[in-house]
Amino acid sequence: MPSRARTGLQPCKEAGVLLDWDEFRFVKAVAEQGGLTAAAAQLGINHSTAFRRLESIEAQLEMRLFERLRTGYVPTPAGLAMIEAAGRIETDVARFSRTVAGQDQTPSGELRVTAPVNLASGFLMPILASFCTRYPQIRIELILAEEALNLSRRDADVAIRASRKPSETLVGRRLTGLAWAVYGRAGQAYDDLASEAWVVPSPAVAGALFTPFIEAQAPAERIKLRINTLTGLTAAVAAGIGIGPLPCFEADSDPSLRRLSGPHPEIGADLWMLTHPDLRHAGRVRAFMDHFAEAILPLRPRFEGR
Repeated sequence: MPSRARTGLQPCKEAGVLLDWDEFRFVKAVAEQGGLTAAAAQLGINHSTAFRRLESIEAQLEMRLFERLRTGYVPTPAGLAMIEAAGRIETDVARFSRTVAGQDQTPSGELRVTAPVNLASGFLMPILASFCTRYPQIRIELILAEEALNLSRRDADVAIRASRKPSETLVGRRLTGLAWAVYGRAGQAYDDLASEAWVVPSPAVAGALFTPFIEAQAPAERIKLRINTLTGLTAAVAAGIGIGPLPCFEADSDPSLRRLSGPHPEIGADLWMLTHPDLRHAGRVRAFMDHFAEAILPLRPRFEGR
């Protein structure tokens, strides 16, 4: 009879049954999403399949894993125990995956890169194009996201991230400063910036980094538009809704915009390229990080607003 370790199944001591890792992952998704509909969408299955799957798992265990409430699915004590076990399994699987990937010295295979949305069109694509030409054996999966993906779980292999203080659990290098200034619509006269209408990021953006600056610069009654993401700020200013803070690397090259101030250090940040320590020696990761850092050097004045 095969051992549990060799079958890849995880024991459930309470009911004396064995459950596959996929069942643990499924229960964890239900808990994180708060119900079957969102969990099914995340896992790429339909709602009826998810319903039958949960019913089957609970039948095997002979106990409920979730209380079905109007506000969502709430884990029972048994459900919490299974979710905690799923977290431990997920961590072990990710660690093993990173270890294997980190030992591959050949610059080939798939590389998952994440970057902010607003970096994609302006400068990122030409760098990716030259990289693909230089390393034809590497296939890139680009994940554009406002939020920071979890590199420990291998949501991505390399992160290009704007930050003032990147996570100490990651390794990498600072590429350049990221300057921000106040911009308005090109061809429009501006006398007193405080009296102008403003377009600003909401307090939810970047950990409220912009809030003190906005409070000091723009009276509340002059704020015409708040946006809960950095995406769209440039278009809003260019459309004439109001003036507002924008990244210099993006706004200075836009002929529909006009810079109205020098860089404001209090809303500036740095551009970092980061990876997990287990992956830093992988051939494809090292090749990408070296190529990207080299390509950024001549662009630093643009990013720093010089």
